[in-house]
Amino acid sequence: MGSERILIVDDEGGIRSSLSQVLGDDGFEVEAVPTGEKALERLTEASFHLVLLDVWLPKRDGLEILQEIKASHADLPVIMISGHANLEIAVKATKLGAFDFVEKPLSLEKITLAVRNALKHRRLEERNRALRESLRRRPVLIGECEVMARLKEQIEAAAPTDGRVLIFGENGTGKEVVARTIHAFSRRADEPFVEVNCAAIPEELIESELFGHVKGAFTGAAESKKGKFELADGGTLFLDEIGDMSLKTQAKVLRVLQEQTFEPVGGATTVKVDVRVIAATNKDLTDLIRTGQFREDLFFRLNVLPVRVPPVRERVADIPLLARHFLGEFARHYGRPVPALDPQVTESLSAYPWPGNVRELRNVVERMTIMGPRGRITVADLPPEFRGSRTAAPDAGLPDLSGVGRLRDARERFETWYIRRKLTENGGNVTRTAEALGLERSHLHRKLRALGIASERQTAGRNAETVAESAPETDEP
Repeated sequence: MGSERILIVDDEGGIRSSLSQVLGDDGFEVEAVPTGEKALERLTEASFHLVLLDVWLPKRDGLEILQEIKASHADLPVIMISGHANLEIAVKATKLGAFDFVEKPLSLEKITLAVRNALKHRRLEERNRALRESLRRRPVLIGECEVMARLKEQIEAAAPTDGRVLIFGENGTGKEVVARTIHAFSRRADEPFVEVNCAAIPEELIESELFGHVKGAFTGAAESKKGKFELADGGTLFLDEIGDMSLKTQAKVLRVLQEQTFEPVGGATTVKVDVRVIAATNKDLTDLIRTGQFREDLFFRLNVLPVRVPPVRERVADIPLLARHFLGEFARHYGRPVPALDPQVTESLSAYPWPGNVRELRNVVERMTIMGPRGRITVADLPPEFRGSRTAAPDAGLPDLSGVGRLRDARERFETWYIRRKLTENGGNVTRTAEALGLERSHLHRKLRALGIASERQTAGRNAETVAESAPETDEP
């Protein structure tokens, strides 16, 4: 409340003084002026949250000043005060946009209540306006590199259909943003988009969360509740981290996908829905199928339109774009001017490997926006782990081809080095590596055997799987 500024306009010095003291004691920042002309001048010079305006002022009366205030500051609440009030003036003031009308002699309790109500109304209006704007704003995919161009083409092809989409991508790459973008450009865009994080809901609650329950279905079910499938009826249901769903729940989801019907937990009535399902995972579902942790029939149902979201290391050229986008977002959020980025900063950001992907980049930019000086961000404002990044040569570790005579031998040595590098980048995951290289999975397997690096791949895969199982998952767009 201390940041809310109030402008008092009254030609009586005693009124200005007493109101300033009372409202100041309540934590408001108060300024008082004696004339309407001075009030209009101050409104062009500074920002206020509320105006207390006397009806009877020298030269120009308060109703005329009210009209001018509303013409240029339509959302600014104005409370009129008058010692000679009558119904006609009160009605006219209301029609001109006054929030309230308080008579003199002023009751300090009444004026304080009116002020609080006006400011509360303003805050609610601002929240509603922000909510409407966020609902109108479509999600934006930032990126111009080749892999992002392909991703946008896939989204453009998938969005207008009702085909199920399975989104693959590492933690923090923005799988939810892709799902929301598909929904926003679909025929269901005006219907609900409902998200379920399958990894965050306990096994004993997931069925109730998805299908709802009837009153008394289990201990604690004090009333009936609609599930996510029913809430998403007509729209899109986003099943995030589908690889963490239990086999029992997978079977029930498969039935809904096949029949578009289900029964709430504890209920006997069948509910019919029309829902488009988009699923996402950071795991290799084919590996889970082989180990019996994921149903193959559910995979085929979901994997109608596969979409892969690339990690940041595969879209280094987009890092400056992403950084500037997040800088603008956080500058607006924290009410600051958008700072400039020194070229050395973008070099350091581009050289960093970003294991946390876009989420990590977004967090780093937010930290710099908050902690860095206003106006310009330099290398000194980067976290310590970034300051040496820009000195690393991008081609460090290239194979030594000196002494190699034949083109075939040089190509084989480079190919071996490059595939090993891509395997490392993808945590030993052969499927993701094949996608990154633009190869069929079976073709990559043959190359691995031919180049004698199959055993390295298997070791890397086991290590990556251990890391993936132990790492906590939190995703955000």
